[in-house]
Amino acid sequence: MYTVQEVAKLAHTTVKTLHHYHKIGLLIPEQTTEAGYRIYGKKDLERLQHILFYKELGFPLKEIGQLLDGDIDREKMLIDQKASLEQKIERFKGLVMTINASIKSTKEGVDLDMETMFKGFATDAEWQEALKDQNEHLKKEYDVDLTNQPIDVEALNDSAREAQSFNADMVRFLQEGFPAHDPKVFERVKEHLAVLEKKGHPATPQDFFNQTEFFIMDEFHRKMFEGMQVGYSYFLKRVAECYLGETK
Repeated sequence: MYTVQEVAKLAHTTVKTLHHYHKIGLLIPEQTTEAGYRIYGKKDLERLQHILFYKELGFPLKEIGQLLDGDIDREKMLIDQKASLEQKIERFKGLVMTINASIKSTKEGVDLDMETMFKGFATDAEWQEALKDQNEHLKKEYDVDLTNQPIDVEALNDSAREAQSFNADMVRFLQEGFPAHDPKVFERVKEHLAVLEKKGHPATPQDFFNQTEFFIMDEFHRKMFEGMQVGYSYFLKRVAECYLGETK
């Protein structure tokens, strides 16, 4: 049997999170003492492991509960989520392209004009070269191999242009001292998510928050965002967190 503090330490989560899971009925401790202390058993730990796994995949807590309790088609949900993750990977490709272009211009001491900044790459080969480092990282860290997947040059360039524009605006907000919950910041996020939704990408506030969490968790992407502006990855996550809270 385990106390809530012991479970939090074992699972690398927080006591507050476990309390929340209990409150919403997602993870109910095997026992609760007369003094109100939560006591967890082996089955509770196994359920928590599944919860954290699905949460890492980006499932909302409500759907996680349905998956674990058999109230939903598990296979279909996993297939849909796999497609969602693949779409996110495509968006990451676009982000890498914009950063590579910026790094190249910085090394050469040349400022990109707007036309060049949003031009993108013209061929599959140019995209493959631009994505080489990221693909190697994804393969090494997550066993995700994208090297044999077809590249849609036009779609990636479109995503890159939107990513460049959005990140430029967010960095400016950070540099000018806008708080993460500022209405102007929220409005720009809303516009960005609307563009993503129109392109068929996952674009809910929860999707946005999950993406920013990944950017901080993953060293490759965190360095990429911090290269735009020191503190940007953390500012973006705070923006996503505030926006998610505002829309609930």
